[in-house]
Amino acid sequence: MTAMLFGMNASRMTAVEELWRRHAKEAFPARLTSVDVLGIEMVMLDADIAGCVGTWLHDGGTLDDRRWDVLAVRKRELGRVLPELAGEEAAYFRRLDEMVDLLRHSSAAPPPR
Repeated sequence: MTAMLFGMNASRMTAVEELWRRHAKEAFPARLTSVDVLGIEMVMLDADIAGCVGTWLHDGGTLDDRRWDVLAVRKRELGRVLPELAGEEAAYFRRLDEMVDLLRHSSAAPPPR
């Protein structure tokens, strides 16, 4: 069982690393630097998720409770704003959403609240 969990975590880590590399190469959507979508500041949405993903990768797939809480809030916000975005803007934030999903479904994630 431990080997299976380790294998799943290694696979998940690799998937997040690949998405992270792709994401880091993309410029933040210019229009969204000064625009809130449904009252959500898009620059901060990006920054908060990026900070959590970077920490998760740096710390070997773990996060503290505060960052898990941030991800939970930001995941809900992504669900609200994604239908409002199109094209490259949508692709940029869908990639963040995919990374959040991978982190939240890792064995190190706390149970949903």
